[in-house]
Amino acid sequence: MSTPNVRVFADLTALTAAAKQFLLEQATGAIAQRGQFTLALAGGNTPKPLYESLVSADTPWLQWHIFWGDERYVPLEHTDSNAGMAFQAWLNHVPIPKTQIHPMPTEDADPQIAADRYEQTLRQHFGLRNGEFPSFDLILLGMGSDGHTASLFPHTAALQVGDRLITVGNKDGQPRLTFTVPLINHARQILFLVTGANKQTALHHIFSSTGDPHLYPARLITGNTLWFLDQAAAEGVVDNA
Repeated sequence: MSTPNVRVFADLTALTAAAKQFLLEQATGAIAQRGQFTLALAGGNTPKPLYESLVSADTPWLQWHIFWGDERYVPLEHTDSNAGMAFQAWLNHVPIPKTQIHPMPTEDADPQIAADRYEQTLRQHFGLRNGEFPSFDLILLGMGSDGHTASLFPHTAALQVGDRLITVGNKDGQPRLTFTVPLINHARQILFLVTGANKQTALHHIFSSTGDPHLYPARLITGNTLWFLDQAAAEGVVDNA
């Protein structure tokens, strides 16, 4: 892996403030250049304060288009739903048109059908031909202590999918919908938000020159990537952290 672009913050509060500023700058630039801002969200605990902070943001919400990088295969109302969390924390409180918010579908009996449906949603929005990948303005990602990102888990078939936008991931036998590696890597900007001392081992392997991407899937993300780490995650991994 090439030398990562890393910024270290004292704690989650400082990281969240910086992430909010960065995200809004990306939105401003994208809207000025292309008339819209396409953003893919992450789930988990780390981005929730960011979403809550965006409720008060001064930005042209009518130009925002929201997608998700992965989703647990549960209803939107379920407490484990990534989309449900984002709606409660943020999206229910800002005037982004509902037609511009695109949760992953989870109502089909077959998750592969749902993956196909979301792939078609992306193809229609971005006007893609077969074989083309979209370039999201920004994809937010988290990382688990096992080195997974989105729903790309260690030693799972989803890591090998290179000819699709959306595939079915697997977490302990439970299906997930997830962006594929090449889709993520085609983004104009990728931002990892990583907190906690339990992430140090995985980060060490991901940032090293010899880490195994099948064991630490975040190594597969090689596009225009920026890492925001808190002090606890960075200690012993990043010089001077």
